[in-house]
Formats: sequence, structure tokens, C-alpha cells
Amino acid sequence: MREKKNPIDALWDFFCSLRLTIVTLILLAVTSIIGTVIQQNLSPEEYLQEYSEGTYKLLDSLQFFDMYHSWWFLALLGVFSLNLIACSLKRFPRVWKAATEPVLIADDSLFQTFSNVDEHLVSGSVDDVKNRMETFLRQRFAGPIVTEKDGVVHLFSQKMPYARFGVYVTHLSILIIFIGAIIGSLWGYKAYVNIVEGSTESRVWPRGSNAPIDLGFSVRCDEFSVSFYEGSDRPKEFKSLLTVIDDGKVITERRPVIVNDPLSYKGITFYQSSYGTTGDTLLKIKATLKSTGETVDLTVRQGQQVALPGGASMRVLNFAPSFQNFGPGARLEVVDAGGNRTSFLVLKAFPGFDAQRNTDYSFTLSDFQQRYYTGLLVAKDPGVWVVWLGCTLMVVGSMVAFFLSHRRIWVTIQPIGKKVGVKIGGAAHRNQPGFELFFDELKKNLKSELGS
Repeated sequence: MREKKNPIDALWDFFCSLRLTIVTLILLAVTSIIGTVIQQNLSPEEYLQEYSEGTYKLLDSLQFFDMYHSWWFLALLGVFSLNLIACSLKRFPRVWKAATEPVLIADDSLFQTFSNVDEHLVSGSVDDVKNRMETFLRQRFAGPIVTEKDGVVHLFSQKMPYARFGVYVTHLSILIIFIGAIIGSLWGYKAYVNIVEGSTESRVWPRGSNAPIDLGFSVRCDEFSVSFYEGSDRPKEFKSLLTVIDDGKVITERRPVIVNDPLSYKGITFYQSSYGTTGDTLLKIKATLKSTGETVDLTVRQGQQVALPGGASMRVLNFAPSFQNFGPGARLEVVDAGGNRTSFLVLKAFPGFDAQRNTDYSFTLSDFQQRYYTGLLVAKDPGVWVVWLGCTLMVVGSMVAFFLSHRRIWVTIQPIGKKVGVKIGGAAHRNQPGFELFFDELKKNLKSELGS
């Protein structure tokens, strides 16, 4: 009858099982796909534009909109971490013993386990052969440990025993990365802020929340500029000049921030994300009354009604800094003395274009002054350096685990009649084909050495 395990042993076996590892990795992969397909941390209004109300409530109850902060995702990371720790602890004592307490004496049963073995029968004394083998191993492999027992001389050499611990460095790096991610998840944030040119902000707003976060310092947008691809309204580059003010002191002044070149201060990073106009653009327009040739220079804002010579009035309906492929343009509306309305387009690049209309007035867009706001993505991640440490350890551990191997060689020397028998065997815990090539070359050199 099968013996029933106690609860502690059963729990230990559960966390040491490979099946748990596979299931947890599959679940983490699936949840990562969900977090990629479903945009995270949007506002309820944005989600309701994409999903029905019932679907939104279901996904929200499952915490799919903030998945990486959900209790079940953190629980998955916790289970995987416990599984990794349990598996490592289960195997570590055996690996530690193999690296620090090697078997110095190889008997026949141990030699039978080797796929790389060679034997020689040579003339001379046991001491002479022992000295020659010590020198040979020291030159060709590593300095040996010599043990004599029952008239038999045993030599043991090894290289890179620490290579066995590469996998544990990799396991540790995964745990460190998880810790860094959890630190960033619990104590970090991603937020947004719009700063109008010339204004200052000291608070940011997390996506999907109305409660602002106080930065503890202020950021001022001194200037914003945008350039467009020639002949189009597609932005080529947009740039903010930001000044950081902390406790009344200027820390960083007019620091350029563009896409992929953020500003960081006190662990908070500001990324150039978007931009827009404030809606209070000043337009300089020249109006000419054709009948008299009278000209007036007007400075108006969008929507502002201004009087014209002859009793008419004009207002700007809308303005675009890059109208299709023609550059800056404004749509104007003129109301004549009889109340008749006419709307038309004027372009800065074509000052004589409007004069061709058969109307009482002609207009020219001379210049404009447009104020922008800069949209910044604000991120704080106190666990980022922990994650970087984990990534560095992962690279080191993976290189040690995959490219280095613990190599060992045993030699026994014993008298056989009037001659001396030499048996040599070796093993490597990884990359067996590479070790076989090395051992074949070692056998050739050994044959030459013993033959001399």
C-alpha cells in the first residue's frame, strides 16, 4: 500500500514539481498576452467607447484594465517565485557537494560511468609515472590532488567547478527582476500632464484617476516648437524646453525634451508624448477695402469679431498651422452691412490669392502667434535599478550556465606485474561533445608523453 505523505512533505513536493513550473509559465504567458491586447490604465470613458457596458464591467471586475497591479497577477508571480526557490533549494546541496567536495578516488564502478576512458601499461616505477602524470595534468589541464591508498596512486584535477552555479545565478536574477517589478508596481506610477507654454505645473494625473499626484517640485514649459514634413501636416519633430524648479531654486534650465530623449529628476522621468494648441492663437491679418484702397492691420483671436472699413465685420472661424499641403491657413467670415455672410480661406504662403475674389474686401494672412501645450508622460519606477541588477545577473548567469562547464579528470596509477598501469577518465556536467573532443586530444598527448 502506498505510504501517505504528511502535509508538509506534500506541500514541498507540490512547489518542487516541474508540472507547477510549466503551468505557471503558461498562465504568465497568457496573462501577458491579455495585458498586450487590452490597453492598460485608460479612463472608463475610453473603455466604454470600445466595449459595451456589460463587457466593461466584466473585464473591470477581473482587473484586466490594470492587470499588472491585480492581486491574481502578483499571486502568479509569487507562486512562480516559490516554485523557483523550492526547486533550487532541492538540488543545491547536491550541486554544492559536487563542486566543493569532489570524489578524489575513482574506483572501477566510477570509471564504468565515464564515456571518456583510456588505459596504458608503461615501464618504470609508480613514483616516476606519478611525477610524469602530475606534470602532464598541470600543463594540459589543471594541477591535480594526489591521494595514495593501498599502494594505488589517485590523481584528481578539475576546472571551473563554479560553472555549476550559473543556473542558480540565473534563478536569483529572475527573483530579483520580480522584486524590482513588484516594487515599481506598488510604489511607482505612470501619469500624464499638459503644460501650456510659459506656465508651471507641480502635479501630474494618473491615467484613469481624478486624484493628482504632487511631484514635490515644479516643471515649467519655457517654449514648445514643432516642425512638419515639407508639404504635409505630419509632425516631423516636436520639442519642449523644460525648466525644473525645486524649493524655489532652478535645478535644470531650458532642458530640451524630445521623443526618446526624456528628462529625469529625483527618480521621475518626463517623456515627450503629445502636444496641442491652446486655442488662443493671435492672427495678424491685413484687410483692404478695394473701392478706396484703404488698408487696416488687424490682430485677432479665433472667434473674435472685428469691424472693417465700410461698415462690415470679420471674424476667424478656425486656423491650422499646416493646412493640407499649403502651409498656415485661416478660414474667415465676413458679414457685410446688410447682414450677408461669406466664408473663405486665406493662406500665408499665397498673399495675393484672396484678391482674385469678386468682393468688396481682400485679406492677407501676414503672421500668427500660436501657443502650444506640451503633453508629457510622467513615470516613476523605484524598482528600475533592481530590475537592471537582475538583468545583469541574468546575462552573467546564462553565460556561465551555457558556455562554461565543470570538467573533471581522474587518474589511477598502480603496479601490474613488472609494469605500471595508468587509467584515466573524465566527465563534464555540460557540453559533452565539446569535452569528448578535448579528451580525444588529451589521449593523444598522453600517449606521446607516456611513450617518451
